[in-house]
Amino acid sequence: MARVAAIDCGTNSIRLLVADVTEHEDGTAHLRDVHREMRIVRLGEGVDATQRLSVAAIKRTRDALADYTMICRRKGAERVRMVATSATRDAANRDEFFAMTRETLGVEAEVITGDEEARLSFTGAVGDLEPEDGPFVVTDLGGGSTELVVGTWDGKRAEVTGALSVDIGCVRITERCLPGDPPTEAEIAAAREFAAERLQPAFDTVPVGEARTWIGVAGTVTTLSAYAQGLPEYDSERTHLSRLSRAEIGRTTQRLLAATRDERAANPVIHPGRVDVIGGGALITDVLAKRLAEVAGIDELLVSEHDILDGIVLSLR
Repeated sequence: MARVAAIDCGTNSIRLLVADVTEHEDGTAHLRDVHREMRIVRLGEGVDATQRLSVAAIKRTRDALADYTMICRRKGAERVRMVATSATRDAANRDEFFAMTRETLGVEAEVITGDEEARLSFTGAVGDLEPEDGPFVVTDLGGGSTELVVGTWDGKRAEVTGALSVDIGCVRITERCLPGDPPTEAEIAAAREFAAERLQPAFDTVPVGEARTWIGVAGTVTTLSAYAQGLPEYDSERTHLSRLSRAEIGRTTQRLLAATRDERAANPVIHPGRVDVIGGGALITDVLAKRLAEVAGIDELLVSEHDILDGIVLSLR
């Protein structure tokens, strides 16, 4: 058994998983969570417009990373892998970010490609599922990018048959298309057009038509599930492996886009750091639902709390 740690730094949040990994003789591996945590740092705030990480965003990320470093040491993690995704790929001053991570964590953060991000997310997402429910399409909707990946799972190993990362996420679409509070019908229509345009290359490239089961990972879809269920507070046990029909996704998206910021902030399942961008994330999910129904005949989303963090941990085996 090995105790390892994974850190995923995205456009909107930075997350930590410390886990014990036990490998079995049959080639399977079992993960036991020791510590799992998420903080909203909005590293990619303004990057779409300026192409630079702001001083304030880097500081917010450094503060969270310093706490994560202490947790890793306190929990006795033997190895740590940190990956950075969309915001740092796009930033002209990303060297400042990497200097900060080396100084704070003592480990070089890796900028992973969109393809690797997709593959790690897929590996993390399918581990709880029955192989016969595949092939699977996993969507990882982040702050600045969305990954689509199709593949199979035999109970021991994931096999990816196609993957692509596209530049559309909840922060990017909100900053570009949804300034209103609440957004106007014209803004929503423009956002839908923008989302469909950005997602189309993934549907053109990835063999989505092969898939039987759609799995959604990351904070947007888990928040949508909690919101649709009307939970009194966020509960990962209630969101993990929950299901949302296409109709439920549509209704939930309409409710979130019609709400004011104050109304969203008053809902206990929406993290304060997601209040501004959850409507945009819901809209992208709704566009994905429409296209997956058209291309693959899938009309239901399976929500998973397991994602790229679990994939990163498994990469440390």
